[in-house]
This record gives sequence, C-alpha cells and structure tokens, in this order.
Amino acid sequence: MRLSKLFGKTLRQTPSEAENISHQLLLRAGMIHQVAAGVYSYLPLGWRVLRKIEQIIREEMDSIGAQELMMPVLQPLELWEGTGRNLAFGETLFTLSDRRDRKLVLGPTHEEVITVLVRRNVQSYRDLPLLLYQIQTKFRDEPRPRGGLIRVREFTMKDLYSFDTDEEGLNITYGKVIQAYRNIYVRCGLSALVVEADSGAIGGKESHEFMVITPTGEDEIIYCSGCDYAANVERAESIKSPGDVGEMLPIEEVATPGIITIEELASFLGIPKSKTLKAVFYAADGELVFVTIRGDLEVNEVKLKNAVKCHRLALATEEEVKRAGLVAGSASPLGISGIKRVGDPSITLGTNFVAGANKPDTHLKNVNYPRDFDVDLVVDIATARAGEGCPKCGSRLLSTRGIEVGHVFKLGTFFSETLGAYYLDREGRQRPIVMGCYGIGTGRLLAAAIEQNHDDKGIIWPLPIAPYQVYLCALGMDNPEVASTSERLYTELEGVGVEVLFDDRMESAGVKFNDADLLGIPFRLTVSPRTLRSDSVELKQRTQREGELVPLKQVTERLKGLINPP
Repeated sequence: MRLSKLFGKTLRQTPSEAENISHQLLLRAGMIHQVAAGVYSYLPLGWRVLRKIEQIIREEMDSIGAQELMMPVLQPLELWEGTGRNLAFGETLFTLSDRRDRKLVLGPTHEEVITVLVRRNVQSYRDLPLLLYQIQTKFRDEPRPRGGLIRVREFTMKDLYSFDTDEEGLNITYGKVIQAYRNIYVRCGLSALVVEADSGAIGGKESHEFMVITPTGEDEIIYCSGCDYAANVERAESIKSPGDVGEMLPIEEVATPGIITIEELASFLGIPKSKTLKAVFYAADGELVFVTIRGDLEVNEVKLKNAVKCHRLALATEEEVKRAGLVAGSASPLGISGIKRVGDPSITLGTNFVAGANKPDTHLKNVNYPRDFDVDLVVDIATARAGEGCPKCGSRLLSTRGIEVGHVFKLGTFFSETLGAYYLDREGRQRPIVMGCYGIGTGRLLAAAIEQNHDDKGIIWPLPIAPYQVYLCALGMDNPEVASTSERLYTELEGVGVEVLFDDRMESAGVKFNDADLLGIPFRLTVSPRTLRSDSVELKQRTQREGELVPLKQVTERLKGLINPP
C-alpha cells in the first residue's frame, strides 16, 4: 500500500475528546473515527489489525475443535423474556419494534439463540461435546461509553458456546478454552492475567476474566503476594483485620450533634472507624434494603446485588429512607423490622461498636451482634482492599489495574433447562445439556495491545497484529535514484509476501519519521541519497533507538529472517 493513497490521515495534535492512550493514538494514527458516542468506524489501518486479531482467534478456536457459524443480530424479545435476562440486562439492552409491532432486541450476546439452535439439532449424547462460535457485531447501550474502543455501544466479539453431557465434560472444555485464550494473547503479543470474576447478567456459577495489566485500566484487580489468587475487585474476597474484642458492655446513648458521616463520628469520639457500624440503604428492585457493615469498610454493590438476587440496585433516595422511618446519618440496625436486612461478616469482627440510634444527633455505644440486633442475611458484601489477607493463603493482598480482554463462564444447565435443550444419555434418559460461554471483544483487544505497547512517540505494534510489517520510507522521491530504488524494493518485498506500507509522499524526513513512529509498524526501511552512497538502506526496528545500514542485495532476506525467524 502506498501511503499517498491510504485512506485516513495522521494527526499531530491529540483530539480533546480522547481519554486514554489507546484512544489518543488510534485517532492520531487515523485508524478509527468516532461516529457517535461509543460508535466507531474502523479505517483501513485499524481494520487490518482487527482482521489479524480475528484470524489468530479463528486458528485457536479451530484448534480445539470449535466450529464457526453466524447468528443474527436481531433476536425476538420473547427469547429474552423466557430466560428473564431482559430484566438482568435492563436498560443496557437495545430494543426495537418491526413494522408489525413485534418486539426485537439487538443482541448483546447469543446464549438464547444458540441454545434454541442446539435444541433443534442435538438429540443424543453422541452429538456431544460440541463447540460453536462466531465473530459478530454486538450492541449494548452503555450508560457512559468511554476510552475509545474500551467501552463502546457497538462492538465486535468472538463468542464461543460449549455443550457437554455433564459437569466433568464442562470442566475439561473450560480448561481447553482457557489454554486457547492464553495462546491467543501470547500470539497477539500481550501479557494477560487470569482472574476470578463476577458472572453478571450472563449468569453461571463460575467465571474468569483475562486482564491486560496497565495503569490506565478501568478494572481494579486484587491479587495475592504469596499465591496465585487473583480476582476482579467486584468478586474479590479477603481476610479482614480483626477488631477489638472484649467483654460486651451495656448499650449507652451518646449525643453526637451535627455528626452524620463515619469519619466525623470516629473523629468526634476519638475512636478508629473500625469501632463503628455503618448503615447504608439501597433500593433493590424497588424494595428497601438496610445494610450494616463495619465502618472502615465499603459496600461492594456487585456482591450485594448478587446476595439479594435483584436486577436493579441503587442507593435509596432520601425520601425512600424517610418513608421507612429511618434517620439518615444516625440510622440504627436496632429494632428494625419490615425491611430486608443484610449484614457483612465484619459486624462479628469486634465488640462494643458505635452505631446510630435512629434519631437525630444521637448514637449508641457498645452495640453488639447478635446480642442487640439481628439481620436476615450475613454475607460478604465488602470491597476487598490491598493490604488485607488473602482468602487462600493469608498473605498480603496487592492491587493493580487492568483491561478485560476476555471472559469465560460456566453456565451449567440454566439456559438448557429454561429453553428445553435436552439430550438422551446412554440409558435413554433425558438430561439437560451442560453449557459454557466464552467471549473476546476484538476491538477491546486491539486497544489493550496499544495500552500495553506504546511509547511517547506512538504505537509499538506486536509483529503478528501490526497493520503492515515494514514501513518503507523514501526520503527525496524527487531524486530519480531514490525513487527507482524504493519502487524496486517495494515490488521485491511484496513479491515474497512481506507486507509493506510505502511512504512515497513528498514530505520532509521529520514528517515521515514521526508518522512511522506514530503508526508503530515493526520495521522501518529508509532509502535516501546518503544510504545509496554505500549501496545500502537503513533498517530500524520500532523498538530500537538506532538503525543499521544493510546492503541492498541483503535487505529482502534479512527482513524475511526477522519476520519469520527460524
């Protein structure tokens, strides 16, 4: 490809709307164009990268026996109503009506559709195990699209679905897919960490995410300094520090004028926040939930949502709190009735806490569970933090940030039982098919590759996914010798299968070198009057500071050896 003919222009300045480094560099390199919030066009350079990522994915999926198919974007709403996931996805689900007023959705994922498809084509255990996948456009009405390709409303995803006869078969398949995913990230030049994750609206009893570690990642990862434990903060557990334990004292009322927050309360009484109990109110599908947690901890809303099994969870409004007869800032878990009550296990880690008295400007000292109050459910709803203990080995937990580039789920039999996907076992008995699902967002993977591979000059593409392998830079195309040598090299390299982006523009050396670094193509070949004086060209790798002169007669073989090492 001649750069003079390439659709898409590089930018010198970073667009003001670009938030993170991948967003900035993709826009500056002319690889994507924003059409609307969370909706992007891929320009030719970006599309070449995406196609290479998809090819790597296809090869790894095919290697474990998966079969590629294609399912529709439009799906009947009744399918989603049948599984209840229209409520689980909520406003994230794009819905529309056709001319006959039939309700449809734009598929954010395809569990329902694939289950019905398998139901009609699988009858016996002899048809299983089965792996089916597609690479297709998905739609999710994200409330806050951000980060360029990191969080969008329209995106391309590889979604794989597995079908087994039993849990043992699912475990085997799950392991194979995880290894295939590891292979994909290695081949794309990425280092990815496998972490425990929340299943969210997809469902299932177990799931793992693949995270590319980067300081700009939108997800927090909690991991152990002493073992292999790692989890998304939405799922992470920890051993909390024990509180002070002593003889339970009688409850004592104390005046706390103007005190509302835990920080103010601890400072006013001269006690650590761990000696207080925090009351937090939530609306779970419209029902008020009273949460009690130790004052030094924060509520993990994903854990709480899973614990109370609701579709929508939000902090209760001031009006909802007042209607329940509670006093915000001084609410007490004592004497509560008619409201769902959830307690974090931290309320058992200590004695003689300070809690609200459920009247203004007043708190209670020496409150103890379960002596003084009760809850309907004691469950871990606390956000794990760096410095706390690992739930597996007790070592100190650490924290980092990452970008999710893959998510795998053990779905079990929920979809097959709900939608009637059964098979006949060896004894002729009807059993539900055991399912798994496995996703990779290809655009997000592209962005993550940039987040992990860049410098202050631009992108540094890993060779397997680079849009082109060689940037042929002709300095002085008005010089007949430079022009003829560059044209000959371009033809020769393309003739042996080397992918070349030929910068044939009438631009200065500075402009061309800056664009070469910005675009991040692995190898730069420079032809100039200076190099031709020694019958050579300059070969420079994007990751190296200096180039080297290579005789013209050796250039092609040298590049072939670098691109496909023995």
